[in-house]
Amino acid sequence: MLGILLIFFIGKHFYKLAEQFNQNKWLYAILAVVIYYAAGVVYVVVLAVLDDLFGFGIDWDNAIALEYLAIPIGLAADYGFHILLKKKWEKSVIIIKDEIQDIGKSTDDIEQN
Repeated sequence: MLGILLIFFIGKHFYKLAEQFNQNKWLYAILAVVIYYAAGVVYVVVLAVLDDLFGFGIDWDNAIALEYLAIPIGLAADYGFHILLKKKWEKSVIIIKDEIQDIGKSTDDIEQN
């Protein structure tokens, strides 16, 4: 159940971010979920290699503990992806402002919005 909620909220957040900058909404929502799971897979692979090299003695039968450890890794990867996209889009994408709503307003009122 936690996984479904995480997928929903991650997708929703990136959907709104892409909508704000007039980008392909579904592409970035799905890409964020893929990055979340890919980061978890990379984490487990790196952990397995380190366990093999250094002999940490990780209990690989306890899958629930590994899943709970992968959640912050996936969230951190999505957070980094979010920061990267937002910075890139703020520099390159022009946000279209509906100026017809500003007809008849003073310049001070327009600058405040």
